[in-house]
Amino acid sequence: MRHDNDREQSMDHFHQAAQVTGYAQKAARMVPGLADLHLMSLLLLSERAPDDAKMLVVGAGGGLELKCFAQARPDWSFAAVDPSRPMLDLAVQALGPLGSRVDWIEGYVDDVPGAPFDGASCFLVLHFLPRPERLALLKAVRARLRRGAALVVAHHCLPSDDEDTLWLARSVAFGAGPQADFAQAAASGAGMARKLALLTAQEEEALLEEAGFGDVAMFYAGFSFRGWVAVAGG
Repeated sequence: MRHDNDREQSMDHFHQAAQVTGYAQKAARMVPGLADLHLMSLLLLSERAPDDAKMLVVGAGGGLELKCFAQARPDWSFAAVDPSRPMLDLAVQALGPLGSRVDWIEGYVDDVPGAPFDGASCFLVLHFLPRPERLALLKAVRARLRRGAALVVAHHCLPSDDEDTLWLARSVAFGAGPQADFAQAAASGAGMARKLALLTAQEEEALLEEAGFGDVAMFYAGFSFRGWVAVAGG
C-alpha cells in the first residue's frame, strides 16, 4: 500500500540541488530505451502538429525530452513547466542555446499561459500523483491543448491487478545492470510500490478518457514503464 509520507519524501528529492545531480545519467540507466521513447514521442507529436508548433512539456526538469524535441524540430517553441527549480536549472543547462525557444515556468500546469498548444508531453511524473491529482493535471493539460492535438505520457504502471512489485523489481534490476542483486531489487521494488501512486494499464487509459482524451493507445512498454499517446477531444 502507498503511504502519502513516502510519496512526499520522494517528490522532495527533486527540490534538492545536491540530489538531482546526475539525473540524466540515472534516467538513461533506469528507463529502458529512454532515447527511443523520446524519438517515438517526437514522431507521434509531429503527426498532428504544424511545422511551427507550440508544445507544452510537463515535468520538463532535466531537459532530456526537450533537447530531443528542440534539436529535431527547429521551428517548434516550448513551454516547459516543472515545480522544481533545481530540475529546471538542469534543463536550462542541457538545452544551452536551444533554450532560447523555451518559456521556462517554475510551477504547475495551472501556471502555464499561452494556450492553446499543439501537443504536450508528460514523462516520469504521473506515477507520483494519486488518482484525483493525476486527473486534475490531465484535465489542466487538456484545457491547454487545441482539439486534435496529441499528448504523450510515460511512467511506472502496474501491468495487471494481480501484480504490484514484480515488474518494479525487474525495473530496478535493469537499472543495476547485468550483475544485479535480485533480492535487493525485490526489496527496492517493494519500496517503490509504497512510494508511488500506481494504476493498472486499464485504469491509466480510463483516466485519460475521463480527462477528455480519445484514441488512447499504448506505444511503449519497458518492464514497469508504459507509455501512451492520446488525442485531445472536443
